[in-house]
Amino acid sequence: MCLFSEMAQFEEVSQKSKLHPKPEGLTLQYGTAGFRTHAKHLDHIMFRMGLLATLRSKKTKSTIGVMVTASHNPEEDNGVKLIDPMGEMVTAMWEGYATQLANAEQDSLLKELKDIIEKEDIDMSQTASVYVGKDTRPSSASLSQAVLDGVSSLGGKTHDYGLVTTPQLHYMVCCCNTHGCYGSPTVEGYYQKLSQAFLQLTQNASNRTDDQKRLLVDGANGIGALKMREMEPFLRSELQLVLSNDGSSGKLNHMCGADYVKVQQKAPQGMNIAVGERCCSFDGDADRIVYYYTDSKGCFHLLDGDKIATLISTYLKELLTQAGLNLQIAVVQTAYANGSSTRYLEDVMKVAVCCTKTGVKHLHHAAQEYDIGVYFEANGHGTVLFSKAAQKQIQELVKDSDTNDERKRAVKLLESTINLINQTVGDAISDMLVIEAVLAIRGMSVQDWDAIYTDLPNRQLKVTVSDRRVIDTTDAERRAVTPEGLQDAIDSLVKKYKSARSFVRPSGTEDVVRVYAEADTQENADSLAHEVSLAVYRLAGGVGDEPKSFH
Repeated sequence: MCLFSEMAQFEEVSQKSKLHPKPEGLTLQYGTAGFRTHAKHLDHIMFRMGLLATLRSKKTKSTIGVMVTASHNPEEDNGVKLIDPMGEMVTAMWEGYATQLANAEQDSLLKELKDIIEKEDIDMSQTASVYVGKDTRPSSASLSQAVLDGVSSLGGKTHDYGLVTTPQLHYMVCCCNTHGCYGSPTVEGYYQKLSQAFLQLTQNASNRTDDQKRLLVDGANGIGALKMREMEPFLRSELQLVLSNDGSSGKLNHMCGADYVKVQQKAPQGMNIAVGERCCSFDGDADRIVYYYTDSKGCFHLLDGDKIATLISTYLKELLTQAGLNLQIAVVQTAYANGSSTRYLEDVMKVAVCCTKTGVKHLHHAAQEYDIGVYFEANGHGTVLFSKAAQKQIQELVKDSDTNDERKRAVKLLESTINLINQTVGDAISDMLVIEAVLAIRGMSVQDWDAIYTDLPNRQLKVTVSDRRVIDTTDAERRAVTPEGLQDAIDSLVKKYKSARSFVRPSGTEDVVRVYAEADTQENADSLAHEVSLAVYRLAGGVGDEPKSFH
């Protein structure tokens, strides 16, 4: 690009950025969830993320995605996430650039922009392409427009997908950059690929009754409900969805959605649930899912990310055995995974389990190390990754005419399962269809699934401290290194209880320390959590009143 046109471009950025001014003194950090705060503080951020996505596109010579959403946060919040070429989260280095650009005062914006261009040696004459999507929040329309303004001011081309789930935009970006190998980069293409794979899988389930095909879905009054309505016709009669919290009357994520159900351990409002009925909840941008049901005694049963990972990994392991494929399958968990799930996977199913730091990007990277990596956070965000080599072996076996019938059936099921999974990111719609297919093929009810193992009772608490950085952890956040004496205190408290475990970790966003405890009874889990909270309060600079006991 000649110097004159480059200067003209920066002049346009300078002029347009004045229409999206930064409130003075506001600083935000790009974290695992991108930027996320009250929508009124985000206009300048969106414009600047449009600029950054354009630079990232020029750098990678690929299409980049920008998703406007605040996921499970309240309706008045909003946020933004950048999506890298293969549909994955943007790299850590560029998370740093995002923070740098977001917090630059108005008069130093161009300097910061040029700094990134120089550091990354970006050819500004390279074309740029950015895909943009948004959720259903009232603020999303104007904020996504600010992203589009940012892209156009640096001469980038945009494709505005409008209302899509976060996983759908990840999928579109991957389809585009793999030149259609992953699928067609349209919402229709997404529905067709997933529904076709689902219908192929459910052909292997014999004599399913209408009751078995019926599923109650809580759409969190968000984008997931909208997209399920569009997808229903593609699933024909193989899945009969009863949609609640579809956005027609309720408020996004209010008393509903996956996060509400997981944290409150109860069914969402706005759903009429009969005893034993299979139900699931999406979160606000449809990248998380949890299942649940109520038993005849009125007891609520939650099947969270740990139960989902267990169901899917045991199904895949059985298919690999039947297909005679020697591929390594592993489940990636965080310290929050229930101890019962870890023991069941390792001792009963003989599946490798690897523990990593909290945060989807850590799980995703760890899962890439295996032939098949299954990861789900306890909150219901997760997916399955198949290595290129594993996919190749499966495809070759499908084509091999010498494969006997049992092996052929198993390997065809594996092939359809791969097509049903959105490998770019956790996807509530895709995960739901995988779970439904697995239950159907194995002839399992939600109660059978729940009975695979019993969760250990657990409790999560938080303790406010004056500075969360006093706590440093190791061993995938399972042990505290500082302050001195804290881990020793936790160890001696854990010894008092049966089947007990506890760990503490600093929050990534606020000055609080998160405490997790599990034990043989709920009362013991509650007591342990309280005692560990007191130790944190005393040794890590607690603020305000001492943590109170539950009982």
